[in-house]
Amino acid sequence: MGTRVIQWATGAIGKTTLRAVLDSPELELAGLYVYGERKAGRDAGDIARRPATGVTATRDIEQILALDADVVIHAPRLRLDYGEHDEDICRLLRSGKNVITTAGHHYPAPERAARFERACAEGGSTLFGVGISPGVIGERLTLALTGVAVRLDRVEIDEVLDARAMPDPDFVFNVMGMGSSSPEPGALSELYGELYTETLRFMGDAMGVVYDRIEPDHHYELAAVDLQVAAGTIRKGTVVATEWRWHAVVAGQRFITLSIIWTMDPALPRYAGRDHWTIHVFGKPEVVMSLNLVEPQEPGVRTTAAQYVTAGPVINAIPLVVAAPPGILSFDVFGAWSA
Repeated sequence: MGTRVIQWATGAIGKTTLRAVLDSPELELAGLYVYGERKAGRDAGDIARRPATGVTATRDIEQILALDADVVIHAPRLRLDYGEHDEDICRLLRSGKNVITTAGHHYPAPERAARFERACAEGGSTLFGVGISPGVIGERLTLALTGVAVRLDRVEIDEVLDARAMPDPDFVFNVMGMGSSSPEPGALSELYGELYTETLRFMGDAMGVVYDRIEPDHHYELAAVDLQVAAGTIRKGTVVATEWRWHAVVAGQRFITLSIIWTMDPALPRYAGRDHWTIHVFGKPEVVMSLNLVEPQEPGVRTTAAQYVTAGPVINAIPLVVAAPPGILSFDVFGAWSA
C-alpha cells in the first residue's frame, strides 16, 4: 500500500497533480473531489486521461472527510476572497488528513495561522502551502541566492507570465482582472496583497529583517486593439496586462521588491524579451539570476510547463508533509543572508 492521496479539484493544476498521483507507484488515489457537476460521478482516470481507477469523483465533502487518507492535494482556483477556502482546509485538517494546498496559505498571518494550528492540533495533521510562486521563487531560490552576499542592499524579483493560453473565462476576466476598466481597486488588490505579502513576510523573517511597512505599487496596461485569447476577447481600452508589485521598506529604503506581471500581449514593448523570472540581488557582489520555462515537446501532451512547475513542488512535498509533526509546516533555508 502506498501513501493514500485525495485529490481536491481538477482544474489545470489539479489534473496535473492527479496524473502524477496515478502515475506514481508510491502513491495511491483514495478519493477525488470536484466542483463541477459535469465531472461528478466520472472515474478519476477518465478525468485525468488515464486508465480507469475505480475512484469516482464526488461533490460531497462529507464523503471526502470520511475517507481514510494520508494527504489531500488541495488545488482549487483562487477566489476573490482569499479566505474562502479556509473552512474547507480546516475541516480536512480536523478530520486527520494532512493538506498540501496550492491556494497560498504557506505563511499565513498570525490570526489566520492560529485557526489552522487549532485545526491541525485537533486532527493531528499538517498544513503546507506550496507552488512555484509563492513557494519556491522567493522563499527558496532568492533566499539561497542572498547567501552569496557579503553586503546585501536590496532584492528585486520579477515574474512575467504570458497568460494568453489560460482557458477559463471566469478566472481570466474576474480573478486576473483582464478585460476590465481597472483591476486595481478593491477585491483584486486585496486578494493578491494577502497572497504575495506572505512571500515578503517569509523572506523577511528568514533573514531577520523587520520591515517598516509594505507598500503596494501596482500598474496595468490597456489594449490598443481588440485581442483574441483562449478565454475570450480583450476589448480595446480594457486591461491587457497587470503588474502587481509590492515594496518591503526597511529604514526608509526599498529592501525587497516583488513584481508579479501577467500579460495577454507579451509583444508589448514593456514585456517583449523578458525572462519568466528574474532575481536581482544588489550588494557585494551584485548577482542576477534568470529562469525560463521550456514547453514540453512530447507528442500528445497538453500539460504546460507552468502546470508542471506548480505541480512538482506539491508531489515532491508529500513524504515530508506526511512525516511532519502537526501544525503549519515551514522550512529553513540554508545559508541565507542574515541581518
